[in-house]
Amino acid sequence: MALYGAAAAVLSGLEAHQGSLKSLVYGSRFQNVRQLYALVCETQRYSAVLDAVIGSARLLEAEKKLKPHLAKVLVYELLLGRGLRGGGRWKPVLSRHKARLQAEFARLKVKRCVSRNEDLLESTPGAVQELQLPRFVRVNTLKTNLDDTIDYLKREGYSYQGRASGLDELRALEGKLFFLDSLLPELLVFSSGTDLHKHPLYQAGHLILQDKASCLPAMLLAPPPGSHVIDACAAPGNKTSHLAALLKNQGKIFAFDLDAGRLATMATLLTRAGVSCCEIANEDFLSVSPSDPRYCRVQYILLDPSCSGSGMASRQLEEPGAGTPSQERLHALAGFQRRALSHALSFPALQRVVYSTCSVCREENEDVVQDILEQDGGAFRLVHALPLWPQRGLGTFPGAEHCIRASPEATLTGGFFVAVLERADGQSSSPEPQLLAGKAVPSVAPKKKKRCRQNASTT
Repeated sequence: MALYGAAAAVLSGLEAHQGSLKSLVYGSRFQNVRQLYALVCETQRYSAVLDAVIGSARLLEAEKKLKPHLAKVLVYELLLGRGLRGGGRWKPVLSRHKARLQAEFARLKVKRCVSRNEDLLESTPGAVQELQLPRFVRVNTLKTNLDDTIDYLKREGYSYQGRASGLDELRALEGKLFFLDSLLPELLVFSSGTDLHKHPLYQAGHLILQDKASCLPAMLLAPPPGSHVIDACAAPGNKTSHLAALLKNQGKIFAFDLDAGRLATMATLLTRAGVSCCEIANEDFLSVSPSDPRYCRVQYILLDPSCSGSGMASRQLEEPGAGTPSQERLHALAGFQRRALSHALSFPALQRVVYSTCSVCREENEDVVQDILEQDGGAFRLVHALPLWPQRGLGTFPGAEHCIRASPEATLTGGFFVAVLERADGQSSSPEPQLLAGKAVPSVAPKKKKRCRQNASTT
């Protein structure tokens, strides 16, 4: 019952504009924030459908002590979720109305001429739509390797299709088919409906559920083992764990974030992922002194600062009614982002910095990079990252095409922006990352045709 009560409280807070979904979830004190976040997102997504069913079944008229938000959560679990596994005193109440609720749900489908639950969203005026993107899963090489992971999944009935040749194959993914991503090593791609939250490999930290676009910053920063790295705005920690995997836990990551609650969650995630090279600090990156001897060897900085989140697929779910961020908010965010990027470039040993946001707004992306490059006086240059990436930065200044953008339509990922800046004097002690150079990334996974022949010979 604690989960359903917490979800109802978050929905109530969203309706009252008491904060964003993330802030309400993290502030709920419910232990499993991922589970709570998922339940609220899905309940909110089907909100109009649930209102129609609850109204037709007259549930609130029959049960006057049942509050609307709790009713919505309980009915979602009953009809669209995994069933009422808890529910406390409300479980027998919902059980009494189960047949009527199911009948009204079926009647709604007939009325709207649909057969699938998802089709109800398309037929509901004003419903929040969410593109069905593939499920990207990063293999955590601190705990396992790609071959062993693929073999384990195959034994569970998943069908490995080799390296994907393009986006069309990923768009057509369904069932238990999965690919190796065409660009990023150790990144597996499953169909959009794949839920691995309860999979033993995920729970043991062998798999990290991370969007492909979110994997780009650490991969493009490419710190070699033994490096000292700063993750400037680190929570909730997926990029930090990715950095640790690239470092092979050799070297040092200094991770900063101002949100103590998110850092606590991050510490749990990093422990599960087997990260041992990270030092977490509940501190504002802007207050970190570049002259502090602790950071004299920092050559790599990943800066993924607070942003509008306008590229997130769940944006409308987090703040219902929120469209393009206001100019006032964008101005304030961009000011902070400029200060943070300028501060990153002031570290004396810095060789490479990756600046990224999950925003699609020019003000937070190209404009920030352009301003900083103009202020920098030529000490750093913008690197042409991922030459074969299909979506480039907006042509707002010469060289903006060196940046990369991501979007559901063009790359089947969340909306994202990445810029790579390197010291211009050519004194970098690290080799050029393969992804910066556009070179093919080697993989231990067999090619698709070879895998198919091997499978045929064993069946």
